[in-house]
Amino acid sequence: MTLIKSISGIRGTIGGLPDDGLNPLAIVKFTAAYATFIRKNTQVTTNKIVVGRDARISGPMVKHVVLGTLTGMGFDVVDIDLATTPTTELAVTMEQACGGIILTASHNPKQWNALKLLNERGEFLNAAEGAEVLQLAETESFEFADVDHLGKITVNTSYGRKHIEKVLKLNLVDIEAIRAANFRVAIDCVNSVGGLVLPELLTALGVNQIFKLHCAPHGNFAHNPEPLPENLTEISELMKSAKADVGFVVDPDVDRLAIICENGDMFGEEYTLVAVSDYVLSHTPGNTVSNLSSSRALRDVTHRYAGCEYAAAAVGEVNVVAKMKETNAVIGGEGNGGVIYPTLHYGRDALVGIALFLTHLAKKKMKTSELRATYPPYFISKQKIQLTPEINVDAILNKVKEIFAQYDITDIDGVKIDFPDKWVHLRKSNTEPIIRIYSEAHTMEEAEKLGGELIDIIKKMC
Repeated sequence: MTLIKSISGIRGTIGGLPDDGLNPLAIVKFTAAYATFIRKNTQVTTNKIVVGRDARISGPMVKHVVLGTLTGMGFDVVDIDLATTPTTELAVTMEQACGGIILTASHNPKQWNALKLLNERGEFLNAAEGAEVLQLAETESFEFADVDHLGKITVNTSYGRKHIEKVLKLNLVDIEAIRAANFRVAIDCVNSVGGLVLPELLTALGVNQIFKLHCAPHGNFAHNPEPLPENLTEISELMKSAKADVGFVVDPDVDRLAIICENGDMFGEEYTLVAVSDYVLSHTPGNTVSNLSSSRALRDVTHRYAGCEYAAAAVGEVNVVAKMKETNAVIGGEGNGGVIYPTLHYGRDALVGIALFLTHLAKKKMKTSELRATYPPYFISKQKIQLTPEINVDAILNKVKEIFAQYDITDIDGVKIDFPDKWVHLRKSNTEPIIRIYSEAHTMEEAEKLGGELIDIIKKMC
């Protein structure tokens, strides 16, 4: 069994021995540490913490342990139960809560679950804050409330609808244009909370013809829940048989969005953010942000608009959000299909992505594949090289910087080398002696060749 503790939370496979796996003992310790951190740092006085979960089989068990621990720490809990990650983030601010915990392992298989931690703004803790929680958990520096100061639990399952209502009210969401387009839309919600919220969202947007795959939220995922092309063959076939205009696929907690073209081809997860940004920039020019491992296509599209600048952030949603705030970006996100639209909130949100994309598609009056063809063609290769534990990975990365010093180098997160028509990004793993090598070029062959060249260079150093 596996338990991984990091600054972004705790995740692991369900079960195992007391020190191994995501079991009730680990959940209590980490939740109590988080509650202690919130008590010490929050400026909010409501004494509330919001808890939401995806539809994983282990969700009810994990939730009950978390709720009991939080009330045992003296906090009042708003239990919003089955809810997307962005819904839980919004609920924190709407409740004026001190923080929130999302029970989801995102795209991991069904045996995994996790606790993801939010601050009072409904945003993920930063590195320093996460490290403080880890320290509190490690030293068990927490104290439970006495009987007169136990918290209470309030159940409120209305936040999915409230989330949809906020999306509908966005100025750039044009319900009439979507309704007039009379779209036929296919969805794959991988048997999690997307199955509850996506049909309701699409109906509210004026979509009358919805073709559903795996919308029952029972947590037995019908396929690998990561929305990658190799896992989406079923909806690709459905697109053609249903004569759908566009397809949407979300991961179990609905913060990532993959789009399928009418002919069954992948729009490309990297291009979810590109297309939505194109629409947003056409109406509200401004800056954009994505992480270093995301497609250069966002930079290219951003520069189509006068006065708009693109900036890259270190990998990780919290880093993207920080860079967006720093540059006052109007849109940003990650190349894994994560759209962050700060007009609503600073979190990856597939509901916002769907509403903005459908508006864009309706106004363009194009087929989905035709819209995709308007964007610069790039292909990303993802490789890795296994090293022995005694090898100094940092020394290797520094040597790579020296070798390619004549090119544009970014080293805020590993080493990224920007060539005129392609790039390669090397990042070391925090948990094992591995260097991950992402490369992008105008063909997959070029991208894989570039990654292979870096692998050869590293092997010679070793």
